[in-house]
Parts: sequence; C-alpha cells; structure tokens
Amino acid sequence: MNKKLALFLAGMMMLALLAGCGSPAPEEPAEEPAPAEEPAEEPAEEPAETDELTQDYEDQFLSVATGGTGGTYFPLGGALASIFNSNVPGVTANAESTGASVANIDLVSQGESEMAFIQNDVTFYAYTGTEMFADRPAAIENIRGMAVLYPEIIQIVAAADSGITTVEDLAGKNVAIGAPGSGTEANARQILAAHGLSYDDLGKADFLSFSEAADQLKNKQIDAAFVTAGIPTAAISEVATTSDIVIVPFDSAKIEELASEYPFYVEVTIPGGTYPGTDSDTVTTAVQAMLVVPEDLPEGLVYNMTRAMFENRQAIIDTHDRGNDITLDTALKGMPIELHPGAARYYEEMGVN
Repeated sequence: MNKKLALFLAGMMMLALLAGCGSPAPEEPAEEPAPAEEPAEEPAEEPAETDELTQDYEDQFLSVATGGTGGTYFPLGGALASIFNSNVPGVTANAESTGASVANIDLVSQGESEMAFIQNDVTFYAYTGTEMFADRPAAIENIRGMAVLYPEIIQIVAAADSGITTVEDLAGKNVAIGAPGSGTEANARQILAAHGLSYDDLGKADFLSFSEAADQLKNKQIDAAFVTAGIPTAAISEVATTSDIVIVPFDSAKIEELASEYPFYVEVTIPGGTYPGTDSDTVTTAVQAMLVVPEDLPEGLVYNMTRAMFENRQAIIDTHDRGNDITLDTALKGMPIELHPGAARYYEEMGVN
C-alpha cells in the first residue's frame, strides 16, 4: 500500500472514532410532580336555630283560672295543665280554683292568670263594658280568645199543662228569669227582646236561682223557667221526675237574629230523651264555655298551648265528658272577641275559620 493511501485510511478511521465518542444527547428533564392539592375546607357548622315558636318565651308559669272544685271548669283545667306541662316546652302550669267567669275576667285582665275558663257571653260583656260590667270605669279590652270549648245550653222549661209551646207564649205567664245580675237573667232578657217581649209582658218575672225555680215549677207557682247550664241539668231532671214538662223550642231564624246582635249565641239541639217525657229533639240556643288569655302572652306560647290542647284531646275526654265537645270544628263558633295571634296562627294552619 503506498504511503498516501495508508494516511487516508487512517484519517477516515479517526473521524469515525470521534463521531462514535461524541457526547450523548441531553436527556429531557423529568417532569416535576404536581403540587399536592390542599384538602378542601369543610364549611363551618352553623349553630342550630332556636325554634321560632319557643324563642319568644322561656320558663313560663301558667296559672289556669277555672271555677269551683265541684264544677266542670276545674277538672278540665287540671287536664289542660297536665297537657301543657308534658307538651309545651318551658312551661309549668297549674289549675287554680276560682269564683268562675266574672272573677276570671279580672284575674286575666290584671295579669294574675295566664289562661281562664269563662262563658263567652260574660267575655263579651267585659270586652264591651255592658251588663254586669257596665259600672266599671272602662271596658276590659286587654283579653284575647284562645278557643271555644262546649255549649252551656239555654233551656226554657215549662209545665206541660201551661199551654207554652213557643217563646212568644211566655206573654202573660209567670216565669223565672234567673238570679239578679246572673248570666241567665241577661240571657232571658235578650231572648225575650228578640221575640218582641219584655219583663212587663210577662204575668210576673221572678228572679230565681235554678233550685228555687225547680221548686216553684213543682209547686205550680210559676209556669216556666229559664235555665242556662250543661245538659242534663239536675234541677230540670228533678222536676221532670215528678211533673210533666216541655222544653220550649226556638226558631232558627230568631237564633240568627239574636246572634247578629250578640255574637256569643249559637244554635244547638237538645236530644230527645235528655229528660223524662221529652222524646223529641229540641232546637234551642246556647252560650259557650271558652278559654281567654291575656293580650300580651307571647305568640309562640299561645300557639303551642293551642296545638297541644287539640293534639292531646283524648286526655281531656278521659277526664270529663265535656271533652267530647272540644273540637277544631267548633273552636271558633261563638267566639265573641278578637283571637290571640298565636291561636289564630294555629287555626290558620289547620284550615279552621
């Protein structure tokens, strides 16, 4: 091999070696790991809201004004106190024996009782400053209605041989019209007026209690008597066991006329057989026992009281028969004054109007 060829080949080999020993291509940089995500913050727990129906009162004592221990108001008041204690948060209730309707108006209006049983006609008289409240300096307007409970029925009982079969037939007869200043006496006067009569049109108007009227009916000293009470009324039953009697019926149109002037009157029916010898049903009118509360009693409290009463009605029935008459259907029938907002709210929710 000549020298030039040898040098050429050696140069080519050197170049090949240099190419093979070149630096390797730089590696792609490794991807940096993504930063770890921070855990999402849990929303702060909101404090539980206070029940809107209890937040306007707490640790409330309820004095429930009733009547005498031997009457109907007292056991019903005891049943309601028990219901409130078990079902109305924050309440301690106690039934108190009192002098009944007129006394109870004063207890509620003066802030000494938080709830009271009162006849709805007496409530109306107090609220309007009429009848037995006419001599007061002002009408009692700081009271509100909670519920109408049951009827106290106006019964005109007459001797069967008196010839009295309608209210108008009382003209010229001797009639017991109730004790002076009593609710019965006011009922008698208003009912007679609705039928175009006054005391002057009677043969004699006798201011007698139930027991006195019963005695005089038995002895034929009077022809008829007005009695406002639950049925059967013991005084009337006593007369009916020894004498023939009739219960004088009312015309429905006259009851409506009466109620248009005095909103506490309602139409009721005395079932046949309630008294011996009275076999047919008798349409008559009635005032109502009702519950009254102070105007300023908290709305949530009265709402809860009203709800508890109707939701636990069986406990009232178990205590006294009149509990059967306490229903949502009749809770506003004969309501003579403005409803308390708490009671109104409950009735609105229940579709009662």
